[in-house]
Amino acid sequence: MVSEASNYLYGATEKRFYFKGVSILIPETWQKKPEYEKPKLETYKKADIVIDVPNPPNNDAPRTDQFGQCGDKGERIHLTPDIILGKKLKEYGPQGKILVHEWAHFRWGVFEEYNEDEPFYQFNGKNIPVKCSGAITGTNKVNACSGGSCSVRNCRTDPQTGKLNKGCKFIPDEFQTEKASIMFMQSINSVVEFCTEKNHNKDAPNAHNQKCNLRSTWEVIKDSEDYKKSNPMTAAQPPKPTFSLKQIRERILVLVLDKSGSMASGDRLNRLNQASKLFLLQIIEKGSWAGMVTFDSSATIQSELIQIETDAQRNSLITRLPTVAGGGTSICSGLRTAFTVIKKKFSTDGSEIVLLTDGEDNTISTCFDEVKQSGAIIHTVALGPSADPGLEKLAEMTGGMKTTATDNAQNNGLIDAFSALSSGNGAITQRSIQLVSKGATVKNGEWMNGTVIVDSTIGNDTLFLVTWTAQQPQIFLSDPSGKTYNTFSVDANSKMAHLQIPNTAKVGMWRYSLKSNAQTLTLTVTSRAANPTVPPITVDSKMNKDTSSFPSPMIVYAEVRQGSLPIIGADVTALIESADGTTVTLELLDNGAGADTSKNDGVYSRYFTAYKINGRYSLKVTALGGTNTQRSSPQVNGAFYIPGWVENGDIKMNPPKPDFISDLQGKQVCFSRTSSGGSFVLSNIPSGSIPDVFPPCQITDLKAQMDGNHINLTWTAPGDDYDNGQAEQYIIKMSENILDLRDKFDDALQVNTSDLIPEKANSQEFFIFEPKDINLVNGTNIYIAIQAVDKANLKSSISNIAQVSVFIPPEETPCAGNNIFKIVLKWLGELQLTIPKESTT
Repeated sequence: MVSEASNYLYGATEKRFYFKGVSILIPETWQKKPEYEKPKLETYKKADIVIDVPNPPNNDAPRTDQFGQCGDKGERIHLTPDIILGKKLKEYGPQGKILVHEWAHFRWGVFEEYNEDEPFYQFNGKNIPVKCSGAITGTNKVNACSGGSCSVRNCRTDPQTGKLNKGCKFIPDEFQTEKASIMFMQSINSVVEFCTEKNHNKDAPNAHNQKCNLRSTWEVIKDSEDYKKSNPMTAAQPPKPTFSLKQIRERILVLVLDKSGSMASGDRLNRLNQASKLFLLQIIEKGSWAGMVTFDSSATIQSELIQIETDAQRNSLITRLPTVAGGGTSICSGLRTAFTVIKKKFSTDGSEIVLLTDGEDNTISTCFDEVKQSGAIIHTVALGPSADPGLEKLAEMTGGMKTTATDNAQNNGLIDAFSALSSGNGAITQRSIQLVSKGATVKNGEWMNGTVIVDSTIGNDTLFLVTWTAQQPQIFLSDPSGKTYNTFSVDANSKMAHLQIPNTAKVGMWRYSLKSNAQTLTLTVTSRAANPTVPPITVDSKMNKDTSSFPSPMIVYAEVRQGSLPIIGADVTALIESADGTTVTLELLDNGAGADTSKNDGVYSRYFTAYKINGRYSLKVTALGGTNTQRSSPQVNGAFYIPGWVENGDIKMNPPKPDFISDLQGKQVCFSRTSSGGSFVLSNIPSGSIPDVFPPCQITDLKAQMDGNHINLTWTAPGDDYDNGQAEQYIIKMSENILDLRDKFDDALQVNTSDLIPEKANSQEFFIFEPKDINLVNGTNIYIAIQAVDKANLKSSISNIAQVSVFIPPEETPCAGNNIFKIVLKWLGELQLTIPKESTT
């Protein structure tokens, strides 16, 4: 598949790109073979392509997870064994072409050139299939299925709208000569190219036109960094890809913990103990190897590698945690000593180091080369405002996770950072999942109360952890049946208590109450999957980039899923903490508007513009499922399912695309989750008041519909600052030429919007107008776009372009109704017909 794809890719990109090297990660549970290498920085979590059994069953649709905007790199490609093995050739085409289609999504951020929801559009009075290029030939048919049998019929036209009836599909000819486009139907034999500006169908209402401003796929690719850094080659065929087979092994991890003098301030050393204890008790998986190194001016081995099989081994490591702080900060000493610990038993390839420090070290760059050559993954935890800026470099060069925590204990940042460090190669059912992370500063005699939802997908290995800053609080915990738990294990020195729930925690609402004198309290709850064969509900969060300079906005993403099933309708909130401990709360939305690319795909998004100070920021996301939350069908952003083919004039239909109705779907799901999204760095923020430099966000979901001689518009309201606040006004323009509207928006016909006052961001907007300056004859195409303006007169980008085609239904023959009435009377025959006197019929 990859070798075929490499050749297709080479030809489709003007001999610029091919697959040079591929690492294939083999599960730890598979039979071991001598030719399998050890992974270095490769992990399942960072994989470009994931191959897994279909979920729900029969869902073999190839897909690419894309969170971002046009041109943004995707997250990962999903393929199933039947796709890999070539068992879906008729439905999706050759495996190599499928991979090129998905790779364009993944690498260059392009979108589909088909539209399964609306496969036809009206243009110049005709119904045209949504396709690219327009030279692809075929016919329009309905495959009507009932009682297990199907028949192919001609499509019919609705006399009132002129549109083709529901179920009508475009059936391509098997033999074609057109070479484009891979993003429309990669399965057609002749198709080996992307649409260019010369053959791109800009009128087709598809995702690519909507999100990429009518640009062709090839134009978007040419705008990428890949293209700008490449030159065409001359060879007829590219070099063959090289493959390395790498088998996952047990997790090998060393904690490298700072105990320098500065760790004595802000209760940092104690909080390090609390977070490390949670990690060793709960987060690191059974069967893993773990060691410990502490450092100040020099490094000390606290524990050689121990394989964690029992609680006694976990506790043995916990007793080695540092309790006294003093000395300077030598980060490289800690890393070099960790490498020594690992090499006593294993190669450093693929091993992990968790590096925590609060200090600066001007010699940190002296071990960068050693770190690169080690093949180890470095996860960094920056504690406090003065942690060395080189930490991010260590994580970036090794593919590790970057986290940060302030001295504001109430935000629970340090525990969140360690909670996020599950194995990148572990099965999802073995991953520790954080349900709750909360903190509060209470006054004397106050209570910290709350609930935790334990849903049916988790419940094994459930742990409740309470920390405090002064003295032990009273802890009350009860399960959904009212049973109370009061056997918490207390560590008075580290000011923490924990309780492991035996067996599987009862499903439902757990209640907790903490009562204490004035101090800061936190509660953390973690759990694991209840069933090894049922994936748990998970939340993964991230920012769209690791660094940003004012005034460039950032985007928060949170992916809520159960396996490949999106969870929609959840309440998802981002908590973004700046270096001074200030927290900004942001509601994330899955509405397909603003920062959100696709509606109801389980990815919740929002722009972040609340810049405060320069420095590191941390992201935490909470997700709650309630009465409006349910599992949904997987959203497919990938290769087109071909309904059938025209072969030598005969129509041969493929089986109808499976309708995925899982017994899990549609049911209400209640759950609570917390996810750490790591850290990011902001710079160039002006001191003092922040000027208003953020315009409204682009409207991306404008829709238009013709109703008589009026046009109905709907869209989601942008804000004053991207998708926050309220815009000041809208500018609506229209044209009979789509490119004139895009390229000469200011010169286009303006619609009167004097009565249109913008709603608050993310509200639904409705507007009706009559296009008086356009002659409404049959087949007229009208294109509409919107620009939003804020109170500082900053304008959004021009919206996606919506279109309508004027259709005037033919007049009915006056006698037609009388004929029907005569036929009805004749059929009534000898029946007595009585019409009441007051009737006007």
